[in-house]
Amino acid sequence: MPNTIIIGSGSYIPNRVIGRDYFLDSEFYTDEGEKIEKPTEEIISKFVEITEIEERRYIEDDISNSIIGYEASKIAIEDAKIDAEAIDYIIYASNFGEVNKGGLVNFMPNMAARVKNHLGIKNRKCITYDMIFGCPGWVEAMILADNLIKAQVAKTILVVGSETLSRVTDPFDRNKMIFADGAGAVVVKATDEENVGIIAHNTICDNGPELEYLVSGPSLNKEVDREKPFIRMLGRKIYEYALKNVPVAIKETIDSAGLSINDINKILIHQANAKMDYAMIDRLHRLYDVKDYDHAISPMTIQMFGNSSVATIPTMFDLIIKGKMKGHSFKDKGNIVMTSVGAGMNINAIVYRFP
Repeated sequence: MPNTIIIGSGSYIPNRVIGRDYFLDSEFYTDEGEKIEKPTEEIISKFVEITEIEERRYIEDDISNSIIGYEASKIAIEDAKIDAEAIDYIIYASNFGEVNKGGLVNFMPNMAARVKNHLGIKNRKCITYDMIFGCPGWVEAMILADNLIKAQVAKTILVVGSETLSRVTDPFDRNKMIFADGAGAVVVKATDEENVGIIAHNTICDNGPELEYLVSGPSLNKEVDREKPFIRMLGRKIYEYALKNVPVAIKETIDSAGLSINDINKILIHQANAKMDYAMIDRLHRLYDVKDYDHAISPMTIQMFGNSSVATIPTMFDLIIKGKMKGHSFKDKGNIVMTSVGAGMNINAIVYRFP
């Protein structure tokens, strides 16, 4: 069977930098719909202390999800030095599709088809899929791409992760300060070279009571429009679930690749919450009886970019491989892990070896 390697990458980081002062005029409510009487500045400071999110990026009002996905894709295709007409599949991961500045969600036509149109691809055999899988959507799209390549039904695939979460956050929810916008994309292709590319992957879907941990729901303020859907999450439940399950899932993936934690050079983990990410990486090492390790193994972008959902991992990959993340680089022939957790609840992980 052929293997799947990344031959090009691109990202789109919005220009609008949103700092803590942006939220000073906010009114925050509890999950029960009661107004929080603490000073807003105190709420923001506590939020930053836990998440480490000082800044995040929002897109401008006159652009859209598919446009930033296109921009990242265009860079990835140029980086791969291929003709876009040679792309067999476009797989586009998002949670809310095309969202206008008023928060109206639109998936028709689907996001991959929109990007194909923006790219001007005429090839009717270039198939366009959307991947709706929560924050792990881009990693799952990579797994789907690997399966398609190994099944020899595709040779070249564009995998996009793009989201505009700033347009679906409840203005009265403290969690709105977590979410951000952005896009990342890679081009993958089939290779006959052995033991390279995606050498192991793992997906877990817990869709029982966990289904309620991350949903679309009405505003916490009961006096405003109750029909408009916003991101609603049970932060404590997600934290406990992730800490219990994600490290085990990553270890299973590393083990199935025939490797150990000492063979992994970088772990690109979904940037959801700094405290949670640190805890998951620490627990993963403890599963291997490792207490002391170089914390640079897990790069962090959440402090600058916030949680851009499906875009976080491909954006990190693009920045590191192009030398744009100070102190971080990939090793030739090195092994990395890409892993995420999110709505569903879904978990996935990939072990990738550079050719």
